[in-house]
Amino acid sequence: MKLLKFIPILFIFFGNVPYKNEVYAEIKNPKEYRVLSSESKKLSISNVEYYIKQGDQYIKNGDFEKAKDFYLDARKLAKQLASFYSDLNSSFKGIDARIPNEMQRKGKQTLQILAASNERLASLYIKTEKPEVAVPLLVETIRIMSPNSQEGKEAYERLIQLGFVETKYKG
Repeated sequence: MKLLKFIPILFIFFGNVPYKNEVYAEIKNPKEYRVLSSESKKLSISNVEYYIKQGDQYIKNGDFEKAKDFYLDARKLAKQLASFYSDLNSSFKGIDARIPNEMQRKGKQTLQILAASNERLASLYIKTEKPEVAVPLLVETIRIMSPNSQEGKEAYERLIQLGFVETKYKG
């Protein structure tokens, strides 16, 4: 019985010690905390680049199926990002010019990386003797980047090499 009376005294004595090394779940400047701004997050251009690099690594190792999966993931994520940036761009037009400018810049980066993933995927399909699957990817690259861009010219040249088109582009 004496032990039971002694326990509350211990709680009172040890319970009032100030914690000097506490861990707080807050940051010093809340405006700097952005979940998706780090490069390890899923919705980022750097993640698309990571997928492409992984696909390139599997190509070097000769594992075309895994490379294709990574290129498809890169393409899917890039299309998602481009769509999100486009939606935000159109939503803020006429309201705050800074936001559409940023979305347009990020959208261009995303389209360039989408063109790169399309090019790698098309090359993979051509290498594995499936040129009919490569054609839509090359056409999409021309559509999103324009025929005058370097990516568009290279995609059109690949279409000529495949025999899908015959007229040379002189642009």
